Amino acid sequence: MSRQNGKNWRLNRTVNLSVLVQLGFLASLIVGSWVNLQRQLDLLQRDVTSLLESQKRSAEKVDALQDKVVSHEFRLKHLEKDTTAGLQE
Repeated sequence: MSRQNGKNWRLNRTVNLSVLVQLGFLASLIVGSWVNLQRQLDLLQRDVTSLLESQKRSAEKVDALQDKVVSHEFRLKHLEKDTTAGLQE
């Protein structure tokens, strides 16, 4: 009976060591994944910041073009009035 208990204890110790090794590998995978995720988030943040700056520059260009369009429309309407008035005389 005591001999059998000794074998069971060794078997449990082997299983426990295996579990500890598996937990170590799992922990290293979790830490590695977390580090990789942080790196990916940093890259994503840089890309989003760059995209927002580009969008802001594009919006400024669109605003400048809109101002030019309004100015040209005003000029065209003024020319049309002058041309229409000249033809009626």
